Amino acid sequence: MKVKKEIKIKKMTIDKLAIMVAKGFEDTATKDDLKSLEARMATKTDIQGLKEEIKGVKNQLEGTNKRIDDLAMNRVKYEDHNKLKARVDFIEKNLK
Repeated sequence: MKVKKEIKIKKMTIDKLAIMVAKGFEDTATKDDLKSLEARMATKTDIQGLKEEIKGVKNQLEGTNKRIDDLAMNRVKYEDHNKLKARVDFIEKNLK
């Protein structure tokens, strides 16, 4: 037994469309909002704060680069590790 669902088709009127468009524009920035943002960005304190953040990021990046370089310089190659492991295993076996 098949049950058919009734599909109601709602008609879009000009008034409904106008309301939808108006709601969409409620959250958009106005020219005054953009002017105040531009004024804040132009202040020296905002620029100085941004410069401090950039310096912090640069310092973190330099620290990361130093750690990566240190790891690359001081790591033991897999082949060397295996050779030394075999030698230690041989010595330990003969000492028992």
